[in-house]
Amino acid sequence: MREDFLVFGRPQIEEDEIAEVVATLRSGWIGTGPKTTAFEEAFRTLIGAKYAISVGSCTAALHLSMLVSGIKPGDEVITTPMTFCATANAITHVGAKPIFVDINPKTLNIDPDQIECAITDKTRAIIPVHFAGRPCDMQKLTALAKKHNLMLIEDAAHAIESDTPQGKIGTIGDLTCFSFYVTKNITTAEGGMITTNNAEWAEKLKIYALHGLSHDAWKRYSDSGFKHYEVQFPGFKYNMTDLQASLGLHQIKRVDKNLKRRESIWRRYDEAFQNLPIKIPAPTSANTIHARHLYTILIDVKETKLERDAFQHELFKRNIGTGIHYTSVHLQPYYRDVLNYQPGQFPAAEYISDRTLSLPLGPSMNDQDVEDVIEAVHDIFKTRASVNSVQVEIET
Repeated sequence: MREDFLVFGRPQIEEDEIAEVVATLRSGWIGTGPKTTAFEEAFRTLIGAKYAISVGSCTAALHLSMLVSGIKPGDEVITTPMTFCATANAITHVGAKPIFVDINPKTLNIDPDQIECAITDKTRAIIPVHFAGRPCDMQKLTALAKKHNLMLIEDAAHAIESDTPQGKIGTIGDLTCFSFYVTKNITTAEGGMITTNNAEWAEKLKIYALHGLSHDAWKRYSDSGFKHYEVQFPGFKYNMTDLQASLGLHQIKRVDKNLKRRESIWRRYDEAFQNLPIKIPAPTSANTIHARHLYTILIDVKETKLERDAFQHELFKRNIGTGIHYTSVHLQPYYRDVLNYQPGQFPAAEYISDRTLSLPLGPSMNDQDVEDVIEAVHDIFKTRASVNSVQVEIET
């Protein structure tokens, strides 16, 4: 067993980021400023969108996207229950109702073939989530959105590198929301980005993200001189800072290199676990790029003789950190009790929710870290018969 604890989602922070942050601190310009603008441009270029607007989090990105789309109280927005609560929360924040559609159990993404049955005269948008970095079926989703005149707002928190035959994620939907949280493939500790090809929305997003102040307010953050501003909307304090952007400017330079490293770890996991009684992620679809954000295995008690939570605890005892992505949102108390969602409504999402476990995956891991994870998983199966505290009775 390894001596130190392997932190799940540990970020890769190198000397370039540290030096950039120190330089920003010494410059005296630590709020929103030129480095934020530079990071926006670097990300816009990476994705290939016309506009990229930085914000304080992906949650802020989703909320603002709801607002500029004109989604209002009483509207309905279709999304997946297999996501972090922020996706549904952003819909709720504008007074709309999240309408969940079950997932494809192989891809863990929303099942486009079930969406049309959920569309009503109140439906205004679809929010697909590119789970773990695997791109959704954008051909079917764009066709559905066009057919029913719906907004397509992508939750791409996991999908910075993802690509499809229809284009790179971030260039297909009307608005796309990215995350730079500490565990993400690019991190600014906290932060997010919205990409769009619509100039009017881009302008509104800038205004809404900074208290609703007119665009001239941003000139306060430059050396061009003071400019008066006007409050055009009761906006929010959602702007990114130069301290955050200082990390992102160097993280973005390693995107391709880091993706190759995650692909290498992914292949090693696939090889090491293929003969174990666990389910490993399905192969990537042809002509797509998977961002490899999460490596999720499924722990089925009937096959492993251990429940998922017990399996996770055994890994913890062996100093291996893990994550659970996710407890299906419709089972969370608020959405269950207030919006009256019930167990059994989305069986595929619930099946995954009860069994999913994310193993460490990231460029900060060295080869020994990877082998430690593999050894720990194998060791659990070797010793499970003697692990009395986690044994369960299997139904026949």
